[in-house]
Amino acid sequence: MRLVDRVAIITGAGQGIGLATAVKFAQEGAKVAACDINEESAVAAARGITEGGGKAIAYCVDVTDKESIARMVQGVMAKWGRIDTLVNNAGIVQDAQFKKMTEDQFDRVINVNVKGVFNCTKAVVDIMLEQHSGCILNASSIVGIYGNFGQTNYAASKFAVIGMVKTWARELGPKGIRANAVCPGFIETPLLKSMPDKVIKMIEEKVPLGRLGRPEEIANCYAWLASDEASYINGAVIEVSGGVTL
Repeated sequence: MRLVDRVAIITGAGQGIGLATAVKFAQEGAKVAACDINEESAVAAARGITEGGGKAIAYCVDVTDKESIARMVQGVMAKWGRIDTLVNNAGIVQDAQFKKMTEDQFDRVINVNVKGVFNCTKAVVDIMLEQHSGCILNASSIVGIYGNFGQTNYAASKFAVIGMVKTWARELGPKGIRANAVCPGFIETPLLKSMPDKVIKMIEEKVPLGRLGRPEEIANCYAWLASDEASYINGAVIEVSGGVTL
């Protein structure tokens, strides 16, 4: 196991990629703080991990609410005494063509996907600095590299978290803290399940591997980046998309 006794905070851990990442980290030996705005989902994620023999605790966290983040960080420190990895996975979409996109739709996505990443990282960075070690992982997207029709707000947010990673890699790298971003492609998550079958088929045909990605495949990348095997990976933006952008 690659993450034995590491302590990891994972936001948006109640479903999809976040849940798969929480499970993967626990399987690799990490102690996991499963955070989600939906308390029931967070509790279910933590329960599933502990029933499987792992170590996890659930926290109801709204990444736009600094007080809820602070309570979670205090709880993690009181229970485990350190924070080794932060996976900034929580995010939302509010899609619309630019002409029809409202200011509220734009602001909501930026507040969660950008300010939320800032808030969570700000809450743990001093702890990592005191440890002289840490790993910050931001969830970006292929949309954060190439843009996408109807996603001005989402694309802006996912470009932004790449910029954060690049900056943190420079600022925090000398202090022993690595920062990297992962850019998933089209992944089998609850979000895609709402799409018509013909749309899913069109997406699959665009992927050289001929299928959608699985949440576990993104989780595997996060777990590797958090491990000592990736000890010289800093400021990287890793696309996990099956080659859809080729």
